Amino acid sequence: MLSNIIFYSLDKAIRQYRKMAQANIDRAGIAITIDQWLVLRVIQEHDDLTQTEIAERVFKDQASVARMISLLLKAGLLVAVPLPHDGRRSRLRVSEEGLRTLDAVQPVVLSNRGIALEGLTEEDLAVMRPMLERIYSNCVAAGQPVVGSHQVPTTESAE
Repeated sequence: MLSNIIFYSLDKAIRQYRKMAQANIDRAGIAITIDQWLVLRVIQEHDDLTQTEIAERVFKDQASVARMISLLLKAGLLVAVPLPHDGRRSRLRVSEEGLRTLDAVQPVVLSNRGIALEGLTEEDLAVMRPMLERIYSNCVAAGQPVVGSHQVPTTESAE
């Protein structure tokens, strides 16, 4: 039964969260997707990253991030500042309009998180975070999975 598979439940929860979150951003009249918001936030926090590094941080492939960056540049939410020592490359910066958009989205993001986490205590979250990080670390350490090489410690089927 799918409901007994933890990864099914995780995927179901995150997909429903993203659907709700995007609908609330749209209702607020802000013309940005969740993924575009993530890219803007990453660039705002780390303006020296390559597109590859941005893609890694937002868990997207490079082609998708390149398309998002192109759209964000076209929308005026990002600007590309040529690097003085290499005219072929540029550094991405969040524009003033991009900063206004991030500011406008922030209360919606906080509300979305509040809705999604309703009924969970700080203690619940403190227990959940290291568990999720452990799953992530296990998957990173495993690299490419080898079928049958690891027993899952539950009655769930492998995904």
